Amino acid sequence: MVNGLKNLVSRKSKGVGIELAPDRINIVQLRKQGQGFKLANYITVPVPEGVFKEGEIVDPSAMAELIQTALAENKIKVKRAATAIPGGRDTVTRIIPVPAELDDRELREMVLNQEAGLYLPFPREEADVDYQKLGLFIDEDGIEKVQVLLVATRKEITDSYLATFQQAGLEVDVLEISSFSLIRTIREQLRQFAPQEAVALVDIEFESTEISIAVDGVPQFSRTVPIGTFQIQGALSRAMNLPLSRNADLLQGMTVPLNTMETVGAPRGGGGGTSPGAAAMMRVLGELADELRRSIDFYLNQGDNLEVAQLLLAGPGAAIGQLDEFFTQRLSLPCSQIDPVAALSLEAAEISEAARPGLGVVLGLGLREAW
Repeated sequence: MVNGLKNLVSRKSKGVGIELAPDRINIVQLRKQGQGFKLANYITVPVPEGVFKEGEIVDPSAMAELIQTALAENKIKVKRAATAIPGGRDTVTRIIPVPAELDDRELREMVLNQEAGLYLPFPREEADVDYQKLGLFIDEDGIEKVQVLLVATRKEITDSYLATFQQAGLEVDVLEISSFSLIRTIREQLRQFAPQEAVALVDIEFESTEISIAVDGVPQFSRTVPIGTFQIQGALSRAMNLPLSRNADLLQGMTVPLNTMETVGAPRGGGGGTSPGAAAMMRVLGELADELRRSIDFYLNQGDNLEVAQLLLAGPGAAIGQLDEFFTQRLSLPCSQIDPVAALSLEAAEISEAARPGLGVVLGLGLREAW
């Protein structure tokens, strides 16, 4: 497509991966090194309030200037970029079955012009749609079909991304959904699971959490809930009479108590008793756990879906201490934190342990543009 989702199938290109978020811009440049990759550049810059909200670029000029300035100040001269749209109300990912005997032209016609409209919550003419063929299977009637991964966004969202990057002097040659970028970063980790096992990826971002359930590295179900680090930290700050902040550093120093005998919300290694702030934070985390349970139950109730074998935590919110153990206890499912830097075997001593879980998306974008 000319205007819309671009290049779900990998292509050769050389540029940077740029992740846009309500609170920050992450930029990564990777270089190929032997069988792996080297982190050539990593930049993160704060985004002022009102520039980006709920997956939408509210002020394209301000965002373009932030991107331009970040690249110029770090002497990064590139013409192309890969970027991603966060999952949410303006995005759709679905697995759909179509007849296996269709040739490529007939498949394209059916998916884009017939099937797509059946699965979109917005009018087909307002959507940018792309697709990728997956594997063959035999349906319950004994008919051979092919699974197709359908991806769609509102056209006004994709157009705003393309226009913003153009204003920043960059051509967008990859535009995808953020969960695809995250899956690309941890694909080796996902290969440890059997094809008969589903994995829930829980990406806790600034203003929302994207829940994606993947089988064999392919997202089967996705849902976005309006609970992120801003809501968690906001509850903590209000209870402690602290000013609200868009910086999540306070959360990264917190540890989730695993029972009432532990210090509630004290900094790691600290002692003491229960605090109102920690109790407020725990209420929000409890709500998030409930949303995770509802999402998993909904997925499992959709026919012959596979059991979820494990939760993988990503995003800035995953840096909260013992959050993986909290979800393990709360949901009775194994849960572990993702380290995207380690997943790609990158040498990045300059990136703190607390910042690493939040780099899954931008590193996945960087892989698409590796030199």
